[in-house]
Parts: sequence; structure tokens; C-alpha cells
Amino acid sequence: MKFNVIAAAAAFCLMSSNLMAHEFKAGDLTVDHPMAFETAPMAMTGGGFMSITNTGDELDRLIAVRADFPKVEIHQTVEKDGVAQMLPVEAIEIAPGQTVTLQPGGFHVMFMGLDGRQLTEGEEVPATLVFEKAGDLAVVFKVEKRPEGMTMKHGDHNAAPSN
Repeated sequence: MKFNVIAAAAAFCLMSSNLMAHEFKAGDLTVDHPMAFETAPMAMTGGGFMSITNTGDELDRLIAVRADFPKVEIHQTVEKDGVAQMLPVEAIEIAPGQTVTLQPGGFHVMFMGLDGRQLTEGEEVPATLVFEKAGDLAVVFKVEKRPEGMTMKHGDHNAAPSN
């Protein structure tokens, strides 16, 4: 009886760790941990973040993201004259053997037109990443609590360490 309990506990732990894995694959691309931070109740935008790894021999590009919002764009944070700006980009290149991380202060996905639809911790946002070569990949952005010490910037879609 003791062996069965231990075996069942081990199987549950293994199954739980697989459920916790938040990874999606398309061809030679692996998308790890797509997430968004919770937004304020009246936020108009939210940001999506993840890492994309290319294990293949050919360059691929993230060319679009589709989700159930009025507008979804790929953006990059750039500094110009000491001011951070979030600008749309046509695509993000993922070179062979490279991992590109979409994160606050860099590349990110913009979910636009929230119009009072708050993203709340624990919510899941289905989306489709569109790659030039790997094609469409259905993913789920999990909404997470904004870490302590991060403040909202630029329309509440990005977070930066507060001073």
C-alpha cells in the first residue's frame, strides 16, 4: 500500500509539472511562457511577453499576433532624446540558435483597445502567433500579478522598475 501511495504521488508531481510547463512549438520554434501583466481597471492597452527559441538552421520571423482585441501589434521600446517610446515593428527576427525575449523595455506584444476590459491575474488570453516560415501557432498568454516595485508606463502596457 505504501508503494502505491508513493507511486501515485510521484505520478501526480510529474503530471503537475507538465501542466505547469507553458511552452508551445511550431516547427523549429519554441515559445516559452507567454504572459501578460494584470492591467488597471480603465487601461486601454496591455502588454504580452514571452521568449521564442529557434533550434533550426533557418531564420524565421514573428510577423503578426492575433487575439480578440480591436488591435494587436508587435512593438519595441526605443529611447530617443532620453524618452522611451513604444513603436510598432514589422517583424521580429529569430535567427538559428537564437532566443529572442519579449519583455518590458524591449520587444513586446500590444493588446490595444481594452476599453475597460481589465486583464486580471489568472485569466488566460488565447492568441495566434504568425511566423513567416513556421506558420500559425496557437498560444495562451497567462495573466500574472504585476511584481512589487513595478510601475505602469505608457498607457499601462509596460512596466518599469520604480525608483
